[in-house]
Amino acid sequence: MVLSRREMLKMSASAGATVLWSGLPAFAQLPEARRKPIPSSGELIPTVGLGTRSFGVAATSEEAKLPLTEVLRLFVEMGGTLIDTAPAYRDSEATLGELAVNLGITHDVFWATKVGANGREAGIAQMDMSMSRFLTGPIDLMQVHNLRDYETQLATMREWKDAGRLRYVGITTSSLRAYDRFYEVMMNETLDFVQLNYSIGTRNAEERLLSAAADRGMAVMVNLPYQRARLFEAVAGNELPEWAADFDCESWGQFFLKYILSHPAVTCVIPATTKPHHLRDNMGALYGRLPDEATRAHMVKHFEAIAS
Repeated sequence: MVLSRREMLKMSASAGATVLWSGLPAFAQLPEARRKPIPSSGELIPTVGLGTRSFGVAATSEEAKLPLTEVLRLFVEMGGTLIDTAPAYRDSEATLGELAVNLGITHDVFWATKVGANGREAGIAQMDMSMSRFLTGPIDLMQVHNLRDYETQLATMREWKDAGRLRYVGITTSSLRAYDRFYEVMMNETLDFVQLNYSIGTRNAEERLLSAAADRGMAVMVNLPYQRARLFEAVAGNELPEWAADFDCESWGQFFLKYILSHPAVTCVIPATTKPHHLRDNMGALYGRLPDEATRAHMVKHFEAIAS
């Protein structure tokens, strides 16, 4: 049975309200989540992941952790695996590790984190701390945060990868000002992943970075897909166009995510949320059709007409 987006989200809301975590998928009737390969290995990962920048800030008490627990539970049940975090996100790593253990999903998650330190020893200490928080053995993906001391950190990360302590290595940026330097590193280093900012409203990565990733066999993880909610502000008060149904889209959030995911160079996108209802909507982009090239151009024109 193939469910519509609306039926899926209704089912999600019902299951989220009534089903406690049991280790079994509450969404077994859903179609298989869309996956794309990591170019360096061929391993398939779901195209919608979870950003967790606010998890440390939100987890100030046991009561505050309840919605975070529900977000993680729904994320895995709805087909997600890749969770992106960083030591720089306050206590997000520790909170995620604790909640994953409580839910019994520690080994069901593709853990992606970052090292943002100067110097070899500081980088090793930071990566050791990350590994102790996840309790999974090898970390799936370690990334140099905003290219900080990237030559030193990449050298250590490759040693760890060879030793089986990491599975993949990469670099990140969320700043347009860093694109020139980021491009140079992409062209001169062997990387499994690059993480960068890209959205329907900020398409600068299309100029060089996305094509370079495709040419060099690097997976692309997209951050800031909503431009820190600015895209929602731009369309506030406007109805979703009827033609969005042609690619199984039922919300502005899915409109923005499916625009990103329909770029052939993009492997996955990591919208951040601490709210279960936002998580349900984000995960809707894992299913159904994606816009084709002509529709993507139409999406941009429609968005720019509203936002101007």
